Amino acid sequence: MSTAIDDDLWSAVGDPTRRRMLDLLLADGGGTATTLSERLPITRQAVAKHLAVLNRVGLVHVTPAGRERRYEVDEAQLARAVAQLAAVGEAWDARLQRIKRIAERIQGGKPG
Repeated sequence: MSTAIDDDLWSAVGDPTRRRMLDLLLADGGGTATTLSERLPITRQAVAKHLAVLNRVGLVHVTPAGRERRYEVDEAQLARAVAQLAAVGEAWDARLQRIKRIAERIQGGKPG
């Protein structure tokens, strides 16, 4: 996965509405822009735009369903996103531990 795609993926999952959509699609086994708009406080057009973003980064895939398009979560791509998020979390944990050790050394060297 390239850095540009990573940035797009992070941007896509960074939006709370898109995360809620992913939750709904996972819970329901998929859905359409219409079914999602019935459960979200945004218009069908806004839902469609969010779904287009999720589709562009590969988090959902689309199949025609009559006059609508049915969206389902691409679980492999979602797993990749989760792995990336976990790796970043681990890296930040390590950084924070180093900062803590430095602060403790500084604090330990100063007279109280």
